[in-house]
Amino acid sequence: QVQLVESGGGLVQAGGSLRLSCAASTRTFSNYAMAWFRQAPGKEREFVAVMSLSGSSTYYADSVKGRFTISRDNAKNTVYLQMDSLKPEDTAVYYCAARSGWQTAQAMRASIWYDSWGQGTQVTVSS
Repeated sequence: QVQLVESGGGLVQAGGSLRLSCAASTRTFSNYAMAWFRQAPGKEREFVAVMSLSGSSTYYADSVKGRFTISRDNAKNTVYLQMDSLKPEDTAVYYCAARSGWQTAQAMRASIWYDSWGQGTQVTVSS
């Protein structure tokens, strides 16, 4: 397993932006698919975005497509989530997740495929 530490959450007004970071403690970061999930109060954890091992492929939930961008820096063992045009419904705890290797693009949207999780960072969007 990989230790993951998220940062960058906070309080922002609707329409604003935040950038989340997730640092991974591993020497083989490039062997991991990296994803972001979120969980709002009273709701199940849901998929946000995933990036392939090389970074060549990215997939997004429909609710964030065009507003959020996932990226990774394999030299820094870090994955990012740039969140623009934030909405109150984006309010949630955001979790970084890692999986050794890749499944299908559809499978990678499911939390059960991930081996390691961060502790989460709170994002609150005020209206």
